Order: sequence, then C-alpha cells, then structure tokens
Amino acid sequence: MNNFINEMIQHNGRFVASGGYRQYETSKYPDKKIAIVTCMDTRLVELLPAALGIKNGDVKMIKNAGGIITDPFDSSMRSLLVAVYELGVNEIMIIGHTECGVQGMSADEMMHLMCERGVSEEKISLMKYCGLRLDEWLTGFSDTSEAVKATVDLVRNHPMMPADVNVAGYIIDSYTGAIEAI
Repeated sequence: MNNFINEMIQHNGRFVASGGYRQYETSKYPDKKIAIVTCMDTRLVELLPAALGIKNGDVKMIKNAGGIITDPFDSSMRSLLVAVYELGVNEIMIIGHTECGVQGMSADEMMHLMCERGVSEEKISLMKYCGLRLDEWLTGFSDTSEAVKATVDLVRNHPMMPADVNVAGYIIDSYTGAIEAI
C-alpha cells in the first residue's frame, strides 16, 4: 500500500523550508466578501477557482459531499453564519456540478459498503437507535439543479441569515468549468 500521506508531509517540509508559502499570504477575511458552498469532488479542486478567476484570499470555500446543505443546523450552515457575521461575507454562491457522485447515492448501498469494510450491523442499528435516520442522512439527491435550488432556499430563508445577504445557485461543468445560473 502506498503511503501518500508521508509523501505529502515530506513535501510540506520542503515547501515550508523554501518559503513556498509566501505567495499565499493573506488575511482571514475574504477579499471579495463571498462564501462558496461546493462539492468536495477532486475535479473541482483547481478547476473551480480557475473557472471563477479566484485566488487565495478571495473567498471562503466550504466543501462537502454534494455541495448542498440538507440540515439548517449542520456544520456547513454554521460555517456560512460565521463567514457572514465574523468575516464580512455578504454574498453566497451554492455551486453544484455535473456528474456528481452524490446524485443517485443510495443509503442502502452505503450501509452495505460499511458492512463490507467491517462496520457491524450492531453499530448501524445503534446509530438508528440514537435517532440518526441513516436512510435520509446517507441518501443523495436525484437532480443536481433541484438540490442546488433547495440549498439556496434553505440558506436564503434561514432564520439567522440576514436578508441583505445575496444567495445564488449555480452548476459548474466538471470538465469545461462552464458555470450556469440556477
């Protein structure tokens, strides 16, 4: 098994020693006063910033599986509220993408894969007993556009989100970087 983590840590030592970090110096406040909620998909790591012309320090980037918010009190929503109230954000972009792995994701399949990796049925049942609805929590969405719209609606109408914050939804093409407003 390759140990890519050790390779990255070794690279980090060389990066710091050479002063490579200097080109990325910025403050904690986003220069463009924008927060972006998007997917953790590997194709977007460099494509999304390049497609939007953003650089280090321009925006607050919040990533999760699917780039959506399904619970008004989850960590992504908390991060947005921190960005607005503590860091000066006044615009929020929700950006889904084409061919998202969360689209069509099945809770039953996820639980099956968990069992294959050694998570016992007992532990899965315990989660259910504790009130976690795995059938909802582990289910993806069927339509990216509708999922983005639902997230925009949730964020825009959140009881703790100020009405003057602009919230808009988009889909980025995972290959070309083309952005479409939703």
